[in-house]
Amino acid sequence: MNLPNSITLTRICSIPLLIWILSTSRFPSANGTKELLAAALFLAASVTDGIDGYLARKRGQITTMGMLLDPLADKLLIAAAFISLVQFNPALVPPWVAVVIIGREFLVSGLRSIAASEGFAIEASELGKFKMVVQIVAVVAVILEHRWRAWPVYGPYIFPVHWIAMLAIGFMVLVSLISAGDYFIAFWSKIDRRVVKRRRRAFVLSRRRKRDVPAT
Repeated sequence: MNLPNSITLTRICSIPLLIWILSTSRFPSANGTKELLAAALFLAASVTDGIDGYLARKRGQITTMGMLLDPLADKLLIAAAFISLVQFNPALVPPWVAVVIIGREFLVSGLRSIAASEGFAIEASELGKFKMVVQIVAVVAVILEHRWRAWPVYGPYIFPVHWIAMLAIGFMVLVSLISAGDYFIAFWSKIDRRVVKRRRRAFVLSRRRKRDVPAT
């Protein structure tokens, strides 16, 4: 087990702990300990997504297990977070938001699986990477908003946690849908070209067979 894969497994192991923190009543509700722990854990787990990939490329330790575990860990973390937030903060994360986000992850995974079976890959787009950043901001903001609608910064100035969480959720849904469409277009263009090539090849082969058949 190399270091990048160990970091990925750590991210997977943090998922049950995140769910437990968000759902347990063991933490006092007055001081925001639960919210701070959950936000810090989710943020740390999200950061490891970039660390394990960077180390795998730098150390030349890209393995089949890593290629399988890394996207699986990302999707499990996002799915667990939003399913938990439906119960933890339903005012900001209604069930349909979780369905859209998790459904998008299933769609992209399905497209990549079909692409792999056809012999090509769909690379992660810049829009998809940006979507991940927006998701991290949205999840952290929603967790903190459960305890603080605003943070005092200096004097009359406050940090509007509630409004940031609302805007981040709406923007995240929009970016998720757009990036899903972007992945689908990329998939369709590649699969369409392969179908055209197959048809041309089949046509050429049929023409050759006809030429090779002796005349009677």
